Amino acid sequence: MTETAYELAQVNIARLKAPLDSPQLKDFVDGLDPVNADADAADGFVWRLQSEGGDATDIAVFGDSWLIINMSVWRNTDALTAFMYQGRHREMLARRREWFERVEEAMAALWWVPAGHRPTVAEAESRLLHLRTNGPTPYAFTLRTSFPPGGARPLIGEVPEGLGCSV
Repeated sequence: MTETAYELAQVNIARLKAPLDSPQLKDFVDGLDPVNADADAADGFVWRLQSEGGDATDIAVFGDSWLIINMSVWRNTDALTAFMYQGRHREMLARRREWFERVEEAMAALWWVPAGHRPTVAEAESRLLHLRTNGPTPYAFTLRTSFPPGGARPLIGEVPEGLGCSV
């Protein structure tokens, strides 16, 4: 199995502290289009989940209206990491506690998909639940403990302090 036969899917969900149209979330909502445009133009970006509104804020996840989902596909973990920890996305990531509840359980998961596959929300929910139950495995993992496509040995990654998932 070669890496080019696979692409990296990622999902992250967040529990809102206030409604999307509230003053508390204005900076987050105002930043969505620019950050999504940055993602769309990023080296290694393949696809992102979006509704007709251009983002995924109105797509249900786990049947909970206070959860929002972000899901995308990237060439590999290096491409995803490069996007996540620089520019506008890094700035928004650093402010996430202003907009989202702190949650103990895993809210982000990664997994390899065959090139060209576009994951569904149900698939993402399954991967998150698996990660919460079993910790990082080739089926669902994190940037901190990732697996190569088709591999079983974890690769320990570098995540800037304070910006990664605790799992």
